[in-house]
Amino acid sequence: MTTDTPYGADLKEVINLFVPESELAFFHTFSAENGFYENEIAVEDKTYRYRDKIPVAANALEKKRFEKRNVKLSAYKALSSFFGREMPWGALTGIRPTKLAYQELERSKTFAPLFDEMHVSRAKREIVEKILAAQRGIYKKDDENSDFFVFVPFCPSKCAYCSFITADITRSDKYVGAFLDALEREISAAWKLVKNLRSVYIGGGTPVALSAEQFERVLKAVGKHEGTEYTVEARRPDCIDEEKLAIMEKYKVTRVCVNPQTFNDETLVRLGRKHTAKDIYEKYAIIKDRFSVNMDLIAGLEGETAEDFRRSLDAAIDLRPDNITVHTLCLKRGSLLKEEKSYLSEGGVSEMIEYAHGALAKAGYSPYYLYRQKYMAGNLENTGYTLPQKACVYNVDTMEEISATVACGANAVSKAVFCGCERIERYKNPKDIPTYIAKIDEVIAEKEKLFAGKRR
Repeated sequence: MTTDTPYGADLKEVINLFVPESELAFFHTFSAENGFYENEIAVEDKTYRYRDKIPVAANALEKKRFEKRNVKLSAYKALSSFFGREMPWGALTGIRPTKLAYQELERSKTFAPLFDEMHVSRAKREIVEKILAAQRGIYKKDDENSDFFVFVPFCPSKCAYCSFITADITRSDKYVGAFLDALEREISAAWKLVKNLRSVYIGGGTPVALSAEQFERVLKAVGKHEGTEYTVEARRPDCIDEEKLAIMEKYKVTRVCVNPQTFNDETLVRLGRKHTAKDIYEKYAIIKDRFSVNMDLIAGLEGETAEDFRRSLDAAIDLRPDNITVHTLCLKRGSLLKEEKSYLSEGGVSEMIEYAHGALAKAGYSPYYLYRQKYMAGNLENTGYTLPQKACVYNVDTMEEISATVACGANAVSKAVFCGCERIERYKNPKDIPTYIAKIDEVIAEKEKLFAGKRR
């Protein structure tokens, strides 16, 4: 790919919607003069030219945003014409389509014209409309709001699709004690950075992969927060037991994530999971009356047909957890599937996602948050669905970036928001566990600078 603009990375994102960037001869030139954007694009042996009027921008940031958007749209139109197909999200490559919709609503009272311009399908636009409706009463854009996040980077084993920075607890046991010592220090120092607490979220990894004593150390450090949404990602059914559930009750946890990903035993074996579908049912039975429950499923897993996915989704719906999140398989560097066979199931994934939307709507669930990632099967999305009045505040705040995130633990990312959440600054803790432990004083100091607005 060749371009004379600073938007090379953005163009690569558009190209990768259609074909790996390295496999395509793509040349691009751009100018913004005399009131018009001019794009000339050569794809292999075909040339495309686009001339668009430059819109009036309120400031330099908006001007840059419009310019980048035009470059990406021109590339998309050329590639769509060359390959003879449209993508469900059109020229949108960002991970937060709903955040873009909110920006347009603030600017012009409607996001429909922009989504039409960017070739977003009607079906995807309708999902965004439903999500914005479901977020009413939760969506609160405020620099003074905070969510508190703790990342526990240990799992009982590595799932084949997973690219998270996590450690097998059986091989990393020697680090657990020192990690918890550092985490307790970081949590204690972090509470003074919290303003209006919206939610608490302990994720990973698999937090309940810790022993009961270790797990309680984490919850004790976080403390009890009655009246506040408090989530623990229990994730794998093979790590959930009565003792850990009692600890969660003791510290006033309100919400638990149980993530089967599939109810197909053969797929669970392929993924490297050490539990069966029967375990999912048994653990859900002892959780459902004590906590609000979210269940995760993945569309596009290796070896699964659309019918396999339908059976899993129907099984989850029959259990009727408060939330069901449907992920589209996304293979990043670091996942076993990506490293071993570059597997990415395209066939039937769109059918799976369409079935999920219809079946969940029929069962009374509404989409309430959505995000996208690179390398997703079918260029689709991950969507969280909720029963009425059961939406997760943390997910809304995080996906829409309308609240600060005070984050603790190895690989945790803190976000400070300024200027009505229009400016966001981040600090990422070291992802390597020994490095995190060794640098905990520096981590604490840098995070204090972040929330004081002194890291620019």
